[in-house]
Amino acid sequence: MTMTVVTDLAGGPGIPQPRGGLVQMARDSWVVAKRNLRRMTRIPEIVVFGLLQPVMFVLLFSYVMGGAIKVPGGGYREFLMAGIFAQTVTFAVAGASAGIAEDMTKGLVDRFRSLPMARSAVLAGRTLADLVQSAFILLVLAIVALLVGWRAHHGVLAALGAFLLLLLLGYAFSWIGALIGLSVRSPEAATSAGLIWLFPLTFLSNAFVPVNTMPGWLQAIAYWNPFSATVQACRNLFGNPGADGAPAWPMQHPVAASTLWSLLILGLFSWLSVRKYRNATG
Repeated sequence: MTMTVVTDLAGGPGIPQPRGGLVQMARDSWVVAKRNLRRMTRIPEIVVFGLLQPVMFVLLFSYVMGGAIKVPGGGYREFLMAGIFAQTVTFAVAGASAGIAEDMTKGLVDRFRSLPMARSAVLAGRTLADLVQSAFILLVLAIVALLVGWRAHHGVLAALGAFLLLLLLGYAFSWIGALIGLSVRSPEAATSAGLIWLFPLTFLSNAFVPVNTMPGWLQAIAYWNPFSATVQACRNLFGNPGADGAPAWPMQHPVAASTLWSLLILGLFSWLSVRKYRNATG
């Protein structure tokens, strides 16, 4: 790692200091990200079990409950997939929470503190590694979706735009996971805290059933749910059923709403996480 050695007043070598700036922070973040990516390759169960859950959701919803849910304008499997994709990237929060909590409890973060590196690089590297893992899982899940009958009807560029929105949402949510991991005392607690709030968030949305089947007061919550905006945007871009606009602004402009929600969450929780990390590590 690049560093500058400063000298004290007596002329001897001092403490290594990091070179400041965004370039150095990006390099440090990539070093930490590579460390986490190597860990994933050495413990492939992390990726395998990360894939099993969304694949099971696809199969269960498609073949068990799909026949009972009617979707205007198309089949349930195509309606379903945008919700499954969004759920998959947001559930990576649990992995980020547990990973950071484990690093904190094992003293790894203390070792990072002794190095001349940007403070934010520890968290940025972890979330970047989670982003790469989410991209790989989305790729495999898209292949599974194609096998069960899902199609993207508006071309490759529109589909790529949808997947970029999904990854942006997942990356923003990984910073929520970082804050949770810094706020609890054990990886087990981090995993629970990282998941417990995601279930109501994902199910009180347009991901799995049409919103107009919900009570009126729940419809307003679902329409303004950040998760719903991304799901709606992906359906628009994929050309899947269930993409008809609703009275709420996020449903009429889902791509803009999804982008704004994700950037707002990313900005707020990255700032809170870095602040929490600095306070926690002195």
